[in-house]
Amino acid sequence: MHQAVFDDSRRAKGSIQRHVKANNTSNAASANSMPKTTMDRLHSPKRWKLDDLERMTRARNYFAWQSHLASRDLGQRVIEVGCGVGNFTATLLNREAVIAVDNDIDCLDRVRERFPSRANLHVMENDASGDTFAELARFQPDSCVCLNVLEHIEDDEKALRNIAAVLAPGGVVVLLVPAFPALYGPIDRNLGHWRRYRRDGIVRLAKASNLFLRRARYMNTAGFFGWWMNARVLRRDTQSTGQIEVFDRFLVPLMSRLEDAIPPPFGQSLFVVLEKSS
Repeated sequence: MHQAVFDDSRRAKGSIQRHVKANNTSNAASANSMPKTTMDRLHSPKRWKLDDLERMTRARNYFAWQSHLASRDLGQRVIEVGCGVGNFTATLLNREAVIAVDNDIDCLDRVRERFPSRANLHVMENDASGDTFAELARFQPDSCVCLNVLEHIEDDEKALRNIAAVLAPGGVVVLLVPAFPALYGPIDRNLGHWRRYRRDGIVRLAKASNLFLRRARYMNTAGFFGWWMNARVLRRDTQSTGQIEVFDRFLVPLMSRLEDAIPPPFGQSLFVVLEKSS
């Protein structure tokens, strides 16, 4: 799927380059008249991800909701896999140690800029599916949080095994992953998502990684319908700032209380708590 996107981008770029050689005079006019969506397709998944993370900085209620769900299971020495620009990191800084990990240097620079001089914050370049992830065991983590990240990793099974390996028995892994493969659409593709998950798929991954399921629940019912609308009806290839602001301001406060009282049978995301076997 991602190779096809790359091939399309390469053909598009080649077409633009041939046009420049054929007619330099009309190049500026052609570029100006090119639809924005066509230009956007030439962006890399990294650019899409960074833009989306910056838009999501406005979603303070949403990250507070995530923190409410995750904090009860996280310990005092937490690895955050895929910290991005620090949107969730901000909710962890009251702990003894936070090891904020990402494989994107630009994201890590943004985290350092947002949270300078934090003695308990360790910002590190690493990849959960890489062999050097084992080095993080030196921090003696008791838990790991991985929110909307596992879907970006091609070898998610190896990543989860690596995460489990740096934890002591009884250590906890908290995941938030996009749910329901049927919702997969242009936004997923542009953000570099390899997949969306089913509950049974997460259980299989956990067993293969010496982890067992404490609990799993769907969350964000409104997001389920919004994502379906964007993917199947509007054919949008990015989330708009307006959508995010309306969602965060008006829907999240109500929905978080309702879903706490009555866990929904479906949602945009699947929230999962795993524990390392003895």
